[in-house]
Amino acid sequence: MLYLYLKALHIFFVVSWFAGLFYLPRIFVNIAMVPAGNTAERERLVLMATKLKRFMLPLMIGTWVLGLAIIFSNGMVAARYYFAGGWLHAKLVLVFLLSGYDGYCGKLLRDFAQGRNTRSHVWFRVFNELPALALFLIVILVVVKPF
Repeated sequence: MLYLYLKALHIFFVVSWFAGLFYLPRIFVNIAMVPAGNTAERERLVLMATKLKRFMLPLMIGTWVLGLAIIFSNGMVAARYYFAGGWLHAKLVLVFLLSGYDGYCGKLLRDFAQGRNTRSHVWFRVFNELPALALFLIVILVVVKPF
């Protein structure tokens, strides 16, 4: 029963974190499109992005903590079962990369806040698609367990 509650909470945190991972780079697209003289709009969007980024950190931590809790909830025997499949290793690599993506979003946000962004809105549009690709691969790994 504990396993099911952990799993439900993990899914909640994953979905919530991904909402932020999808929306934050979209705000970056909008900031990058703001004309140079429109500081009020730029500052409003940077403030929105800052608040969202701050909200995302506990969601990422919850995703990691609950995911690891699921693996170890039934003891080391169950943990060995999980780690026997290569799908979990691949999933953890993708989640680790997503955590780095999240951290890089923080760096990009600091660049925007300090007026140091050098990237175009087109670059941010492509950057915005990476979490969707990661989510697709993670879902395949978890549901299909191809290896």
